[in-house]
Amino acid sequence: MAGPLDGIVVLDLSRALAGPHAGQMLGDLGAHVIKVEHPSSGDESRGWGPPFVGPDHDISTYFLAANRNKQSIAVDMKTPGGKDLIERLVRQSDVLIENFRTGVLDRLGFPVSRLHELNPRLVVLSITGFGHDGPEGGRPGYDQIAQGEAGLMSLTGPSPDEPYRVGASIADLLGGIHGAYGVVAALYERERTGRGKVVRTSLLASVVGVHAYHGTAWTVGGRVPKAAGNHHASIAPYGAFHCADGMIQIAVANEGQWRKVAVLLGIDPDTPKYAANPERFAHRDELIADMEKALAAHDRAHWLAALGELGVPAGAIRTIDEVYAWDQVRSQGLLVEVDHPVLGPIELPGPPLRFEDAGTGEEHARRHIAPPLLGQDGDAVLGWLRARESAPESER
Repeated sequence: MAGPLDGIVVLDLSRALAGPHAGQMLGDLGAHVIKVEHPSSGDESRGWGPPFVGPDHDISTYFLAANRNKQSIAVDMKTPGGKDLIERLVRQSDVLIENFRTGVLDRLGFPVSRLHELNPRLVVLSITGFGHDGPEGGRPGYDQIAQGEAGLMSLTGPSPDEPYRVGASIADLLGGIHGAYGVVAALYERERTGRGKVVRTSLLASVVGVHAYHGTAWTVGGRVPKAAGNHHASIAPYGAFHCADGMIQIAVANEGQWRKVAVLLGIDPDTPKYAANPERFAHRDELIADMEKALAAHDRAHWLAALGELGVPAGAIRTIDEVYAWDQVRSQGLLVEVDHPVLGPIELPGPPLRFEDAGTGEEHARRHIAPPLLGQDGDAVLGWLRARESAPESER
């Protein structure tokens, strides 16, 4: 089935994770994504591992995570022929994605002014580490550096004295997500104006943009949030608790849920120090100790069943392999099978969006394409480009 962005052409000049993730999201939505890679090495993430898979153990699973639904063409943008080909592709594209350091695309001969001279309707997505301007706009951006600089590591870890990075490359991924939704907004605006815009985001902006209540705790409340381990910064009880055979998570969001949990665990819900969330939060260490003393009597399965019957949000802490074996994950289309030219049929983590017809409830599922080998689609892209250039404008 065609996706919502069917007919949109995306020229993906990006590499590593933030830009490729944005391109993959647009490809998931049906866009035709052409990934431009350097002929000698390709996207640098092709060399990131372990793990590597395939007969020669040279295919990076990292690369596979961010490049489905794309074609790959190998182009050296520093050569006259390469520049000419990029110009031709720009003229036929709706979106261009780049995550070079500030100024690099200009030095390659493609400043924004030139891109819009070639194609006034082009939407340009530019993802940088710390922003394209400002006193530190030219800094290189890598995920863990951005996590630290943007305050995320100060909120993560067992205590304020031991900051942790988030396990996933969350700054990169958020940069891609914010970039993709900016592109969709710019494409919608183009329907009214007939002209493309430059969409800018950064790893810094994408992390600060999801500070949420941690941000307002400081900007409005004057309190600097600190890492609190596996427990919520404002709500108690809300976090991970030990029971007889491991840990479970319990999230108490209101007083009705608290009374149910308290009765289940043999704790008086009206004890003054636990009577309302402010008091429970002030005595959180005592509360955790009292809850874990009661939870130690049974295993995780027992408590998850009991809490489920009460309608209290609770859950296991799954490993990655357990997540992908979970029937609920598979039921949501979060695994897709693709046919890789070397690996054959493989499963990839799937897109997080599903589309249904509002009238019939019929789901519009798409067939996904495996991440490409370096340059594997060069002939196909050139053939498409020649056909596009020779077609009447009304048919492009």
